[in-house]
Amino acid sequence: MDYIHLREMQFFGYHGVLPEETKLGQRFRASVSLAVDIQQAGLTDELNDTVSYVGVYDICKEIIEGTPYKLIEAVAEKIATTILSIYEGQVFGCKVEVIKPDPPIPGHYKEVAVEIVRGRFYE
Repeated sequence: MDYIHLREMQFFGYHGVLPEETKLGQRFRASVSLAVDIQQAGLTDELNDTVSYVGVYDICKEIIEGTPYKLIEAVAEKIATTILSIYEGQVFGCKVEVIKPDPPIPGHYKEVAVEIVRGRFYE
């Protein structure tokens, strides 16, 4: 199995449970890994033989900058299910990480994040 990775995409959205999150918004980062077969694209050098990472980026942007969700778990799930639906037959598995670098909780930490895996991944 081959993989396409989009790492550390950055967006601004209004997801969260607390009122200040949905009113003021905040930064989000997302990383996506796609389990695909890209051998043909490597041989032909043709975009039609692979999954466009521009299309995947646009999906992530639309979801993260779009309709607010309370939980980043829901954001990650929406990204994964949308990618698997749009690229059915091309993407066999999808790993999505959604990172909230500045959640409004007290304490010292780098960030909070969720990571989900949907579909099939082969090692």
